[in-house]
Amino acid sequence: MESIVHKNLMEQLFLTNTLSRKKELFKSREPGKVKIFTCGPSVYSRSHLGNYRTFLFEDVLQRYLEHIGYRVERLINLTDVEDKGIEEAQAKGVTLRELTAPVEEMFFREVRLLGITLPDYIPRSSTSVDQAVRVIKILTEKGYAYFHDKNVYYDPLKFDGFGKLYGLDMSKWPRQKRRFSRDTYPGQRWNLGDFILWHGGRGDHIYWNTELGIGRPSWNIQDAAIITKHLGNRIDIACGGMDNLYRHHDYTLAIMESFSGETFCSYWLHGALVRVNGRKMSKSRGNVVYVDELIEQGHKPHAIRFAMIYGQYRSELNLVPDYLARSAQRLDTFNSMARELSKPESGYEGAVSPPETEIAEIGRLFRERMNDDLDVQGGFDLLFEKLSGWTALKAQGRFHPQSAGRLKQELKEIDSVLRIMEPL
Repeated sequence: MESIVHKNLMEQLFLTNTLSRKKELFKSREPGKVKIFTCGPSVYSRSHLGNYRTFLFEDVLQRYLEHIGYRVERLINLTDVEDKGIEEAQAKGVTLRELTAPVEEMFFREVRLLGITLPDYIPRSSTSVDQAVRVIKILTEKGYAYFHDKNVYYDPLKFDGFGKLYGLDMSKWPRQKRRFSRDTYPGQRWNLGDFILWHGGRGDHIYWNTELGIGRPSWNIQDAAIITKHLGNRIDIACGGMDNLYRHHDYTLAIMESFSGETFCSYWLHGALVRVNGRKMSKSRGNVVYVDELIEQGHKPHAIRFAMIYGQYRSELNLVPDYLARSAQRLDTFNSMARELSKPESGYEGAVSPPETEIAEIGRLFRERMNDDLDVQGGFDLLFEKLSGWTALKAQGRFHPQSAGRLKQELKEIDSVLRIMEPL
């Protein structure tokens, strides 16, 4: 990706860190380089618009970091081994790979449609079973995890600081042993007990023969296995949807720091949910929205992208009936102004023209907004206002044709982050 390298901009980016509950100045562990882990899709079922909003905010994050000069090394996982997927494969009488392969294909197709950057690593969790076994063995050796009936469980009471990401009150944690042998706990925000790392035996016909015995890694351990295999023990940013914050990311944090003895991640970022008419998306309500359905309805991919990234990523987005239409109309107006202003046409009457410094300012002002916790809305609105003013000048014959080339260059640089513009 083309980049503008402004070293001082690296020292001006502020991000809201879930761990501290504060907006903090971002500073990578290694100068000029950022390691990011983003929670990917569970590929037993297709991703919906809410999932893609999270993937899109993470894409904007990566693109902006690269725009200001960072080299980004990023990992996104594909969860292909977990309880729900295994149960669905058995119910349909297909193999797990037969179930997940078409879902993966659809994910990659929609990722490309929405202009999402494919990261350096996109492994399936099933490719890191050997690393999961290694991590679990070390956790048992250190006393954080233990065997019980062929399974391996993690004891949260052994890790000082467990629940710090969510802000869990550990005084309410039961001291009597309770073991949760499933990856998911319907109806419970927290399973107050020991959580499973390894499913021992052949019970669900999905298993590997390993040093831990026959079995499979649980969903709880898979992120740690994939991260340590591809990125190492320490990263700069971990991000995902707000739904990952409860349990899942605290489990990953505890496992990683128990395993390595090091601080795992400096910054945790979480994107908020998408609601439909004020209600949470769910299959039971029949209000789940899919990208391909929106495209069939006539919505353009870049307009869907804009609708999802416009607004603060930490604020819930309420998808009301006319939201997509209104945002598409605003984007169309923006693109129309950008196209017209980028044409070096005649008709200039010499009275007024924005000086080159004023056009160059839009890049600085855009980055100023983005440095405030990725304020896409503030950055876009500023651009819209500037283009509106210059469009009025051009209508009066007062926009210098030579300004068109410089403006086109600035807009292309900005769109390397947003990816919402039509060709100029």
